[in-house]
Amino acid sequence: MPLELLLLLVMLAVFAVGVFWWKLPAGLALALASIAGALTGGYGFPVRHLVEGTFGYLDAVLIIASAMIFMKAIEASGALGAINVAMIRALYRWPTLLIILVMFFVMFPGMLTGLSSACILTTGTLVTPALLAMGMPPVAVGSFVAMGAVYGMIAPPINIPVMIIGGGVDMPYIGFELPLLIATLPLAIITAVYFRARYIRTIAPDAVLAKLPPSVYGRQGAKLFLPLVVVIGVMLAVRVAPAWIPDIGVPLIFMLGAVAAWGTGERIDFLRVSRVAIRDALPIMVILVGVGMFVQIMTLTGVRGFIAVGALQLPPALLYLGIAGIMPAFGSAYAASSVLGVPLVYVFLGRNEIVVSSALSLIAGLGDLMPPPSLLCVFAAQLVGEKNHFRILRESLPLMVLSLVVGILMIIYAAQIGSMIRY
Repeated sequence: MPLELLLLLVMLAVFAVGVFWWKLPAGLALALASIAGALTGGYGFPVRHLVEGTFGYLDAVLIIASAMIFMKAIEASGALGAINVAMIRALYRWPTLLIILVMFFVMFPGMLTGLSSACILTTGTLVTPALLAMGMPPVAVGSFVAMGAVYGMIAPPINIPVMIIGGGVDMPYIGFELPLLIATLPLAIITAVYFRARYIRTIAPDAVLAKLPPSVYGRQGAKLFLPLVVVIGVMLAVRVAPAWIPDIGVPLIFMLGAVAAWGTGERIDFLRVSRVAIRDALPIMVILVGVGMFVQIMTLTGVRGFIAVGALQLPPALLYLGIAGIMPAFGSAYAASSVLGVPLVYVFLGRNEIVVSSALSLIAGLGDLMPPPSLLCVFAAQLVGEKNHFRILRESLPLMVLSLVVGILMIIYAAQIGSMIRY
């Protein structure tokens, strides 16, 4: 057995034992797996490499922390609730359009934070009573929110799995907006129409609005949405006029938006909101620290190169089948992106790496639905009061298969897609 394969098996085994047997947080299990890999490979306890790995995804950690503070701030100010009520009041006569916009609303926190769980904890919580009042069964509502969380995590402007892949192959996070939209926007629309056609006929606005908290727009006015204008406006301005407006960094943009929420809506205890936001985001930030260590030790021991060379030797049909079957099975988009996403980009060199990375992030994102952790299914089940979260996974299977097909097709035709997109 090649030494690199033995090291990979040791690292995966320690990770699996840590998560499923010892019930450790995934980030801590990844750190232990990294140490085990270094010891098995004869590198001892490589403090320098472990520290370098710890800070490997510092930019993503800062984005997550600041974005979660922003999302919690505009939720506490009443802006998210006002948008939800306004959508239903304006569009209840057109159920298909309304459900599509509700899907985008669910996705919105994930698009800004790169966290699938942020969608369920914020907008998912807000729309669940409304969807139930529209006549959707609880299992269907859970599946709707869970799939929206996956698409929100993958959609631009913030995509953490792609940042993980890019960090591993020295590829800057530039030019991903259109490929990520291609990967998620059609799927989000199809998902919304799918649930609309199956479960919703007409919408009674009074019954739906009765399930929602009252909008504070009448009391606060248009200034309620100033934080969103600040964040979206600065992000666009930096890209449209870089010569005039300096790029102050995504974390600072989110913090400016969070500060703007102070005084533009309902009264906010900024310290408490920030504390809650960091507490909710901490498990994901710890995972990224563990992922950084894991990737660093894989590189040190030659495991990453071994995976890439082994993948190159597989027939294309088996390679695509392996990508579709193995990446989601990791149970975490971040772990799959670091272990398989990084070497797979090298496998498909020459096909447009930006499109390939976008497609791999979509496939990896489905891992957040997969057992044994099934984090999104568990969260969604808690939202709708469903005791068996596997029923939500089963309801989502057709859409997951469709997403896998889209991801594989994007990899196959990455060069053609790339040639049609101007970066």
